[in-house]
Amino acid sequence: MLGMEQAWLQPAICAVAFVVIALPGRVLPRSGAWLGPLAILSAFVIFWFVLSDLLKNGPATFSFTWLEAGDVRIMWGMILDNLSVSMLGLVSFVALGVQVYSWAYMSGEPRFGWYFAVHSLFAASMMVLVLADNLLFMYIAWELVGLCSYLLIGFYYERRSAAEAAKKAFVTTRIGDVGMLIGILLLYKTVGTFDISGIIHAAQHVGEPGNPLSSVMLTVSMLLIFAGAVGKSAQFPLHVWLPDAMEGPTPVSALIHAATMVVAGVYLVARMFPAFEMAPTAMTVVAVIGLITALLMSFLAVVMTDIKRVLAYSTVSHLGFMMLALGSFGVGAAIFHLFTHAFAKAMLFLSAGSVSHGVHGKLDMREMGGLRSKMPVTFACMAIGALSLAGLFPLSGFFSKDAVLGTVLAGRGPVFFILTLVAAFFSAFYMARLVLVVFTGQPRSHEAEHAHESPVLMLIPLVALALLTIGATVLAFPIAGHANFGQFIYPAGEAEHFQLWLAGLSTVTAGAGLLMGWLIYGTHAISPSFFRDRFPAVQRVLEHKYYIDDFYQWVIDHIVLGVGGFVALFDRIVINDVGINGPGRSVVQTGNKLRLHVTGQLPNYAMVMVLGAIVIGVIWWLFAVRA
Repeated sequence: MLGMEQAWLQPAICAVAFVVIALPGRVLPRSGAWLGPLAILSAFVIFWFVLSDLLKNGPATFSFTWLEAGDVRIMWGMILDNLSVSMLGLVSFVALGVQVYSWAYMSGEPRFGWYFAVHSLFAASMMVLVLADNLLFMYIAWELVGLCSYLLIGFYYERRSAAEAAKKAFVTTRIGDVGMLIGILLLYKTVGTFDISGIIHAAQHVGEPGNPLSSVMLTVSMLLIFAGAVGKSAQFPLHVWLPDAMEGPTPVSALIHAATMVVAGVYLVARMFPAFEMAPTAMTVVAVIGLITALLMSFLAVVMTDIKRVLAYSTVSHLGFMMLALGSFGVGAAIFHLFTHAFAKAMLFLSAGSVSHGVHGKLDMREMGGLRSKMPVTFACMAIGALSLAGLFPLSGFFSKDAVLGTVLAGRGPVFFILTLVAAFFSAFYMARLVLVVFTGQPRSHEAEHAHESPVLMLIPLVALALLTIGATVLAFPIAGHANFGQFIYPAGEAEHFQLWLAGLSTVTAGAGLLMGWLIYGTHAISPSFFRDRFPAVQRVLEHKYYIDDFYQWVIDHIVLGVGGFVALFDRIVINDVGINGPGRSVVQTGNKLRLHVTGQLPNYAMVMVLGAIVIGVIWWLFAVRA
């Protein structure tokens, strides 16, 4: 009987699928690509056995010794609790839906098998990440997830934009990953273990006699680990990679950049939350970064015209909501919103792919319009996802956003709360703009005029995710003996209780955003250029994405490359020529000079012997006879 102890089979099966598809798979039918969906389906089936065992017997940890040298012992293992097992279900289900969708969407691609191979490796890496019971094991999976992201973003590597986007994602996330690695090593040097439970235990007893972990070291370590979360979950100011990552295939955006990989940072903070909780400064930083990200990125989503980039900035903004909830001491609210957002946003990205498929590859919303009657299933699914993210009752997004708002008000006070409401308003507004511009009005291009609905194989995952977006509402109610999903995820925390006044305020905020969108893009009672004409400077700043990308490019061109050139010159002249090659050259040159006396001719040697005898005689006469 399968149970929690066999949870390792989930990533293992997907890893084997990667190896088979990537190596001998080319000799198999369809390049062995069918092994990808089969592997993830198997993992999803195993998940239900693992979940059943968890609900029956409670959390468990399984580990074994990986490396032992003297007093150093490094363990590898799995932690199976409500948080990790729930994430296993999310990863396996979304990956399965995306792979089914990809079978039709990617049909005809020359690297069809390689696409599914990397998908399988990504699923395996993400599952290992959520199962890992120690930070070293998690970091290895963390880097593998980044590698898969690089490969999938750059899938169309023959396009320069895709290759550049892949490099940008890889380098940007590495900045945070370096900080995370330093934080992990600091904790290991201080506490003496990579084990998450051991680190949390030390953090909860900071200041007690015999505990080597000080409050300063804990704060520094948590901030460094949070740097990894900032990079992976695209938080300000390392958010710049995710919108450009839309250069990858649309199903990749749905899987990696909406529902799974980008929430790895949120999961990391949630997993280490008891340690973060003991470092108030780090918690404040998490909340502030989350709020800035949620607010600033919601503004950018309003001015984007590429349908995938609107969704990309929406993703970054909602990741900010999750971080803000974590920084406001609301693990349950953050993970609840993570799940509702994952279902809705995965569906929205897949719907965007369906729209693009229906209009023959176009992504600019200004060239769409009038698609509601031509693509009714896609329209219905996208509308459900948009209304859920807007926070409209009774969809699941309403309840999770309500939980986030309640957590922020209780944990951070009215200023944070009001600014979060502003971000929520714009979230509703740009979702209304997206749906209305794409699906209503008259077709604005030849492709939109002749648009068609997507194949059934692409629509099945859309409908399944739409049903989940609606059905996830049940997570707001008692589950498995807990008050709601939030308390199920983090039993140690207080359950977020439904507050009528807060729900009313949240609904008014969402309704106002939707109404504003309807007045501008539905009825055109307000001209879309109304604000642009009156605030051109603001429009310009938003269209240039706050000039953050330009600033980073300037730093690279004028500082990084300049310093790099100087270091290269110093290395070539001082280190190589003087320090390494110089002594070697001097020895060679000296040898060349000294070997000139070796002529091989007897008269020369006789002359040297005579001269030597004369020199010796003179020396003897000077020092012996005269003395």
